[in-house]
Amino acid sequence: MAKKIKVDIFDDMREAMQDALAYERGEAVNLRVTRIPPRPKPISAKEVRLIRRALNASQSLFAGYLNVSPNAVRSWSKGTRRPRQAALKLLMIAKKNPKALLVA
Repeated sequence: MAKKIKVDIFDDMREAMQDALAYERGEAVNLRVTRIPPRPKPISAKEVRLIRRALNASQSLFAGYLNVSPNAVRSWSKGTRRPRQAALKLLMIAKKNPKALLVA
């Protein structure tokens, strides 16, 4: 028969809250922290064109890098449509490090 392990959830929760408060106060604690970056801000049609030109890519080739349709890139470049969240994230990566799209 398996041994029962007594768990005191209240003490565990209290300790976790104390660690979280200490972290917020800037004290050194042994926690694993993951920071999620904010959503990318919308970009203009001009910025899309500049990012594409930094890669020296046609609209079709740039669409392939981003895994979107050439029509989407064309619409973004004209300003008739705006890139959605996933495409925005890739565009921000390409803006900061254009060559990152070439190796991925």
